[in-house]
Amino acid sequence: MSPRHSVAARRGDLVAPLAASMLPRDPAHLQRIEASHLRCTTQGLSRIESLDLARLPRADLATARERNQRLFTHAAPVMDLLLEQIVNTQSMVVLTDARGTILHAVGDDDFLERAAKVALAPGVNWSEPSKGTNAIGTALVDELPTLVHADEHYLHANHFLTCSATPIVDPRGHVLGVLDVTGDHRSYHRHTMGLVKMSARMIENHWLADDFRHVLRLHFHTRPEYLGTLMEGIVAVGDDGRCLGANRSAQELLQLSALALRMHPIQALFGVSVGEAIDLARRPLPVPMTITRPGGTVLHVQSHYGRPAQREAALPAAPPPAAASLAPAGPAPLGLDDFDTGDARMHTVVHQLKLLLDSTAVPLLFCGETGTGKEWLAHAVHHASRRRSQPWQVLRCAALPPGQLEAVLQAALSRTEGGSLLLDDIEALPLPLQGRVVHGIASDPGRAVFATTRCDLHALVREGRFRDDLLFRVEGLALQLPPLRRRTDIVALAGAVLARVCGESRAPAISPALQDVLKRLAWPGNLHQLVHALQVAVQLAGDAPVLLPEHLPPSLLQEAEPAPQQALRTGAAATLHDVEMASVHAALEQAQGNVSEAARRLGVSRNTIYRKLRGTARPRRT
Repeated sequence: MSPRHSVAARRGDLVAPLAASMLPRDPAHLQRIEASHLRCTTQGLSRIESLDLARLPRADLATARERNQRLFTHAAPVMDLLLEQIVNTQSMVVLTDARGTILHAVGDDDFLERAAKVALAPGVNWSEPSKGTNAIGTALVDELPTLVHADEHYLHANHFLTCSATPIVDPRGHVLGVLDVTGDHRSYHRHTMGLVKMSARMIENHWLADDFRHVLRLHFHTRPEYLGTLMEGIVAVGDDGRCLGANRSAQELLQLSALALRMHPIQALFGVSVGEAIDLARRPLPVPMTITRPGGTVLHVQSHYGRPAQREAALPAAPPPAAASLAPAGPAPLGLDDFDTGDARMHTVVHQLKLLLDSTAVPLLFCGETGTGKEWLAHAVHHASRRRSQPWQVLRCAALPPGQLEAVLQAALSRTEGGSLLLDDIEALPLPLQGRVVHGIASDPGRAVFATTRCDLHALVREGRFRDDLLFRVEGLALQLPPLRRRTDIVALAGAVLARVCGESRAPAISPALQDVLKRLAWPGNLHQLVHALQVAVQLAGDAPVLLPEHLPPSLLQEAEPAPQQALRTGAAATLHDVEMASVHAALEQAQGNVSEAARRLGVSRNTIYRKLRGTARPRRT
């Protein structure tokens, strides 16, 4: 009896067979599990032996983490994002090094305690020779995404687990480590592996961008709407036209390994020379080039050339935070008309913006909660204006070290002559530096100036924390973007997002059941959360013509309860939760959506309000 078919036969509970029926039964998977079991037997492992609970000494674990610091830096925020998708599912997210030693783990409190009993914790090695067949160790052996469910684990002690793991590889094809989601086998979800793969691709793409930020890069896909997504292929190119490295999608699209790609010049891969690709990157409008490869495959290609310009080289060198604070910012996922999908307040905002599209005399101030799309809307205005072929630059004020402001601001001003400059989170500028910004933005009347804020700038002026002359410079017209939970056009807005993500003709329909879920979610992350959720849904739905609730990230489905302000019961039927949520929403209303101000009024932390809105417990980190 094969390992897969033995699962249900030896299981006595009612839940596990249902989960097993959802598992893939392809022969290749079964063969890999059987091959792994054979390796474990050959190595002399016993299925019933006591677990090796040994951990690295604290000093050795610190050394391992230091050796893999770059991997941790890229992976940690992605792990947090992945955890948000699986929170409250009796699961954890694990990062290991290339040897299978766990470096970092985050997850639900109670499951972290259960996992610790089988040594699934930082400092413990989960290679095959140490822990038998398991997703981490077997993924390292096969260098493939690996699912190991219940008694497919070689050791009996691990049969309560379901693990989905995938190797993380660098642009040259070398394994850096493993990303894994492990949970109770009864909570198995068929979309978990898809989420793990997407998260690993995100880490790999960040690594590639970090390695090759100053060289020519070709971004491509067979479908133009996938450019700018996790699914696009990316190839880094040297001055001699040879491929320096590529992401996983590039290898799949070109059907070549990382090693094979490095042996091909881009002329052979794409039919263009280095000079032609650089010229393409320097065009004012990033219009993709269409090429036909040998064999007939059509690729849509965009070129990016990251080498610093000569005038930038004359600026003082800035540390990474300063560099991150000055971002060219890629195209927004929504156009100007996409913001006007039926909500009366947003209709007024878009109407006013259309009247001022080509004006540089009226600075625009975009106000609203985090995630309401302030930067996206500002970019949509730039793209719809006559300045669309001129530079667009974002100055991230919250990331500016005071000592670097003058150089970074000067760089932003020099890059946006005749274009558009966005001062993002302008309330974060320290008071002594605000005067320099006043003089800087006044230096070019042909430049459009936008700003975003989550705060009441007039209140900050009254408190002496914001200069009134800077307020007058950025508040020609203040536009308040409503939070998503108070918009009336959620379904139409979701349709506009899907049209942008997939292309007008290929966007899947939204089922009535999913429409109902979208309306009932609180959306604490606002428009950003909606866009990211729909991007995940499209990937998990594959080629399905209709999106269903099950295609959303699992954590969102758990939040799909009636919005507290709509479901609040009255009289004796009201619960403590109802009263708490009513207080939260009343405070947010009084604070005009400012979470920090609402938290101050209630005497709680900002995180407490976010947890109340999302209805989830904060996961513990180890």
